[in-house]
Amino acid sequence: MASGGSDSMKIALIPKEIREKTKSCFECGICTASCPMAELLQPHYNPRILLQKTLTEPEKTLNEDTLWLCAWCYKCYERCPQGLKPPEIFQLLKNEAVKRGFLEGFERAVSKIADVPLSVISLYTCFHPERANISVEKVAEALQKAAIIEEQIPGKAEANQRKKIAIVGSGPAGLTAACELAKAGYPVTVFEALPQPGGMLGKSMPAYRLPRKALESEIQLLEDLGVNMRVNQKVGKDVSFEQLWRNGYKAVFVATGAHKSRRVGIEGEDTKGVVDALEFLWKINMKEKITLGRKVGIIGGGNVAVDAARTALEYGAREATILYRRSREEMPANPWEVNEAEEDGVKLEFLVAPSKIMVKDGKTTGLECIRMELGELDETGRRTPIPVEGSEFSVELDTVIVAIGEEPETSFLPREIELDRGRVAVNPITMETSMKGVFAGGDVVTGSATVIEAVLAGIRAASSINQYLTKLKLEGGAY
Repeated sequence: MASGGSDSMKIALIPKEIREKTKSCFECGICTASCPMAELLQPHYNPRILLQKTLTEPEKTLNEDTLWLCAWCYKCYERCPQGLKPPEIFQLLKNEAVKRGFLEGFERAVSKIADVPLSVISLYTCFHPERANISVEKVAEALQKAAIIEEQIPGKAEANQRKKIAIVGSGPAGLTAACELAKAGYPVTVFEALPQPGGMLGKSMPAYRLPRKALESEIQLLEDLGVNMRVNQKVGKDVSFEQLWRNGYKAVFVATGAHKSRRVGIEGEDTKGVVDALEFLWKINMKEKITLGRKVGIIGGGNVAVDAARTALEYGAREATILYRRSREEMPANPWEVNEAEEDGVKLEFLVAPSKIMVKDGKTTGLECIRMELGELDETGRRTPIPVEGSEFSVELDTVIVAIGEEPETSFLPREIELDRGRVAVNPITMETSMKGVFAGGDVVTGSATVIEAVLAGIRAASSINQYLTKLKLEGGAY
């Protein structure tokens, strides 16, 4: 009887919604094998064990620091045979922890996150403690603690001063690699085509997701480590790969991200009033004046589409409507981002695809669209949208923002570097390209991914470059 009572008490601690979401977990471990945080913090973070503890040790789980270490990349969900969504399960547990006053786990988690490169950026863009209604003051205190720990990074080693390394691109992958290599004693130069370092972090991430001061503080830390930031320097135009070798660089890391927006491929796409989402967000971040008109339509369903819609309302549009060709369930954007967008006034139209830009006197006046229905699963694991015959309709709009995904720009690369479906092909273990001494990682290799995945790519690349240069020295190669 005592044992049964104890079990009942345990079950009572677990909200019914969580029990329902976890009961189909078969503990296969795919979530852990897919998780970038599990690799970054091994052996201290294991999503599979955390899911198991949810049912066996619920009260202990609510005070676990590991509960706060999910970075919302959804790699676990993409590969889970049961379709579980651990980020959302952990979010429910975090809400319960805060409700019961269990915040010690969060405080311990911050010290672990501070060991990850770009920890302040990561805390803002990946971990989202504010989602569990932790007070602004508490989050600010955690961020300050992370920044202090970052500032205590040990000074760089002196052993590798003769082997210069060039990093092309200053997004999270490039900045992480720069940090790791500078700490190992290498002279590192980062080449950035934009007028300021940060890549996509500074170009298109809204300030409400990443305050500019947080990015600037991370850049300053790298410069304090001796990293040389060269902005307005486009490799392939302002400086060639041949010049990099002639100037004494012994290895190159390509981390240029995925900045080229995909085209919709419909009539009228080049009309005035049709705007690329990344360029729109970039202009906002650069404080350029933008005229949107009253009604704005956003084509797409990812986080960039949501950012563009919320930003459009913030900067003067009366209406902002996201048009997505699948259902809400298939939207790649984080669910809570979508919910917040709706709270801000963003409208959502599902199972809708654009077929033509409506034009009058050379300007956009709206979209012709068609209703969709979902068919069989495609290669991405989502149901294929199929046009519904005779369901055409039109939407009046002043501006159309296109946010259907991004892909890498690779035209600047030497011909010797092989590509795979428009992305840089690399050895999956060493991250070296088909050109000796040239490595690549982040979105330029994987396509659009999360900040934490780019951070992991930067760490892997730095390790491989260090091994490459060490081997070069041992073999008597010139350096």
